[in-house]
Amino acid sequence: MVDVPLAHLDRPFDYLVPEPLDAAVVAGSRVRVRFAGRLVDGYVLERRDSSEHDGRLAFLERAVGDEPVLTAETTRLFRAVADRYAGSFVDVVRLGVPARHAGAESVTTPQLPPPEQPATTEWDRYHAGPAFLAAVGAARPARAVWSARPGEDWTHRYAEAMRAALAAGRGAVAVVPDLRDLARLDTALHDVLGPGRHLALSADLGPAERYRRWLAVRRGVVRAVIGTRMAAYAPVADVGLLAIWDDGDDLYAEPRAPYPHARDVLVLRSSLTGAALLVGGYARTAESALLVESQWAHEIAADRDAIRAASPHMVATGDEIEQERDPVARAARLPSLAFRAAREALASGRAVLVQVPRRGYVPSLACARDRTPARCRNCGGPLAATSGHAIATCRWCGRPAGDWACPACGERRLRAVVVGSARTAEELGRAFPGVPIRTSSGDSVLAEVPPDAAVVVATPGAEPTVEGGYGAALLLDGWALLGRADLRAGEEALRRWLNAAALVAADGRVVVAADAGVPAVQALIRWDARGNAVRELADRQELGFPPAVRMASVSGPASAVAETLAATVLPEPSEVIGPVPESEGRQRALIRVPRARGADLAAALKTAAASRSARKAADPVKIMLDPLELF
Repeated sequence: MVDVPLAHLDRPFDYLVPEPLDAAVVAGSRVRVRFAGRLVDGYVLERRDSSEHDGRLAFLERAVGDEPVLTAETTRLFRAVADRYAGSFVDVVRLGVPARHAGAESVTTPQLPPPEQPATTEWDRYHAGPAFLAAVGAARPARAVWSARPGEDWTHRYAEAMRAALAAGRGAVAVVPDLRDLARLDTALHDVLGPGRHLALSADLGPAERYRRWLAVRRGVVRAVIGTRMAAYAPVADVGLLAIWDDGDDLYAEPRAPYPHARDVLVLRSSLTGAALLVGGYARTAESALLVESQWAHEIAADRDAIRAASPHMVATGDEIEQERDPVARAARLPSLAFRAAREALASGRAVLVQVPRRGYVPSLACARDRTPARCRNCGGPLAATSGHAIATCRWCGRPAGDWACPACGERRLRAVVVGSARTAEELGRAFPGVPIRTSSGDSVLAEVPPDAAVVVATPGAEPTVEGGYGAALLLDGWALLGRADLRAGEEALRRWLNAAALVAADGRVVVAADAGVPAVQALIRWDARGNAVRELADRQELGFPPAVRMASVSGPASAVAETLAATVLPEPSEVIGPVPESEGRQRALIRVPRARGADLAAALKTAAASRSARKAADPVKIMLDPLELF
């Protein structure tokens, strides 16, 4: 495969191997070849005695390094990911194989014997937990979706599962969203496995260190790998366990072509290799619920009694009792209930967590009375308005919605859903004079804070841990999360709330600033991520949204989008939504097909892209399969 990321060149090419390079060029090697008059990189897929090409063959120019970078297993994985996402093989290789650093190839790492598996683990507290660990230890392809209990030390549970795979003589890969989670899992693996039995891979490593660690895995010296999304492709020999934590985090969506999601990469890899798969989290996505519903995976969960015992007391400011006590609680950003919970926790000498949404959400519209998100009657897309006097239009199909009425209450007035969290820390400082105010967001993320009386203001995903748990958590601006113009708004809000609530002690209190009647809020109060995911999946199946269907996004200059759609022979049945304006001069169209026709859709779009590439079309088109953001 030549490293030329053009769709019509995504196929193998035959070259002759000069005799001096015979020993150095093997399957998986990096090489340099002359292609279209210039030297480019290439990857050797296999060696053959003859070629089916009738014309004259060129010779390889040289071998690059002595280390093969592809294995038979990763080659199949790269091809499968490229085909699923209508991408090119070499684009996926760039995601999974780091750049070569010659100095790192001379470094050797000692190999340690596999660890022993203890008779019991903390997985015994979960239904099907011991059975899953036994299957991993017996090298069976068990696949599970795990709902962690409140306050669960998930890092040690993952470390125990990886130890089971290593004890059976097999490899293990665990993927986490960010560097903070990676550091916590790294510490847990040191505790459970001891030093030297695992490696962490992430993009923040320097090129030499990253390549050195990757080579240790490729050589089979280290059999356990943890990391951010790039670790999903780690060339672990005889992998027995693949795991991902909190698969709903948007950091798992690759921003580079062909835009794969780490969870789906691991699902593909589990199918190709027969390795066990563990998808865990405090929350659960509709995609994970589909894995269970289809019986491709099984569920690991704790008893409801155990969940209630470990869960902090949770209440919404919009419930009927609180509205009677505080009539303005529904409209207030920090109602009296939240103040009471914070004061009580601070008085007992414990820290208080205040979660505020990030800035920069896409403006959206909702019912002015009950804030039900406004959606198009035609296609279900979100409504938006360019100004306060403009008629609301659908951001999907572009149709005006001047006659919109709220399906819940009949109200016709709309309001913009906005986020205003810049002054939260300053406001809390005035509300609690003399109490330390700590912030964790952006480039200043705190890993942990002391177990002292303090207010910690954090954005979702940046909440620091505290020994013994927080005394209270205030989840502010609930409507800003729930009212986002996003298919996953409710699911994402619940995920962020559960991740924050999991940091609160069992005798603490969680206050969410949202209406108690909203399904996501009810799921938080009951700690019922499973039920919410099942409901989300059922809603999307009824409305024809992912993951119940496969969807593709085609975006670019208007003429290029129209050309691509015209050249695509879509499978039947299929539906094209749009195109609609995306920005000045650019449009976006969505294509929807049943899940069973997803591979046909990807192949059709790849063929259309190859046709445009071969004709050297000037305007690029961005093709995304299963985009995380549909609106």
